[in-house]
Amino acid sequence: MANRLGTAEVAAFEQDGYLIVPQLFDREEMDLLLNFAKNDPAVSAKATGRKDAQGGISKLALWNEAGDDLYGTISRTERIVNPMEQLLGGEVYHYHHKMMLKEPRVGGAWEWHQDYGYWYNNGCLFPHMASCLIAVDRATKENGCLQVIKGSHQMGRIEHGKSGDQTGADMERVEAALKRMELVYCELEPGTALFFHGNLLHRSDQNKSENPRWSLICCYNAARNDPYKKSHHPNYHKLDKLPDASVKDWGRKHQLLPA
Repeated sequence: MANRLGTAEVAAFEQDGYLIVPQLFDREEMDLLLNFAKNDPAVSAKATGRKDAQGGISKLALWNEAGDDLYGTISRTERIVNPMEQLLGGEVYHYHHKMMLKEPRVGGAWEWHQDYGYWYNNGCLFPHMASCLIAVDRATKENGCLQVIKGSHQMGRIEHGKSGDQTGADMERVEAALKRMELVYCELEPGTALFFHGNLLHRSDQNKSENPRWSLICCYNAARNDPYKKSHHPNYHKLDKLPDASVKDWGRKHQLLPA
């Protein structure tokens, strides 16, 4: 993909609510990200746990600003931002990004939810919002890959409430959706990306396997959907895109890749 999606890919996203793009990042870039994140004290300092309904804990480290570190560099690359602007119909800005840390044997589940189910409460009037999940480790059914209900974004926002420490969707609606729409397990190789709409219902199982499932999720809001009030996530600010080569350039600059 040369930083642009084809007409068929955009149409698939509009119909299904998600789009899988294989090898958006190569193995060297994912090894760079994984090795950096594993040794980054900021990840340990920022990581917080969220209990699922069964008491399992998933950890995440979240940043509101797309800075000059490796995570911010990736979130500003044209290979993510340009397709996101196609999918959301115009200029987007960085809403936040997060490293998801689902560890072997102990990583908790994420309950059924829509991201816009709670972003709505941040003053975003419209669901002109989407995310790009990048598999850092291989994501499989066994280690708790993301599950989506294909086409569920067309239901619009549904009610959400507490489920463990998480915000979960109204299960009566979810169960009805599962009877009518396809459940898809998004098994992804490292570097593969999943673009998904803010109203797409998704969840993941606990990780009972011996393999970790780390991923980076970059979230975006349409510039025209600037929130009407302040919240813990940012209002509109100009996003400075970076060329795709910036990821490896960052690695070489910090002597984490060969010159």
